[in-house]
Amino acid sequence: MTHKELEDYLLEFPNTWLDFPFGEGVSVYKAGNLETKEGKLFAIIADKSKPLRVSLKCDPVLAQTLREKYESVLPGYHLNKKHWNTIIMTGQLDDEEVKDLARLSYRLVTER
Repeated sequence: MTHKELEDYLLEFPNTWLDFPFGEGVSVYKAGNLETKEGKLFAIIADKSKPLRVSLKCDPVLAQTLREKYESVLPGYHLNKKHWNTIIMTGQLDDEEVKDLARLSYRLVTER
């Protein structure tokens, strides 16, 4: 999956937008109030990473299980390592698995 394909998927979720609070080079996807742009981040993509890297919020137990199972799933880079994973898109997780994890991340920040 390319950056553009993943971005298109992330922006399909209700009340989401792309932001750059950390400056150029780091795409941050937020969910919340579109009018005020107040929300919570649920995905971060390192823009020029090769292979693509995406950080997603995750249930702590699942996060640890994924890290143990896949070498391409790491504790969240510059994030709370208990609740965030960084996925290196090497193909170890297929596109549908990444989409499932993105959907979970979105739910975790919007259903509280």
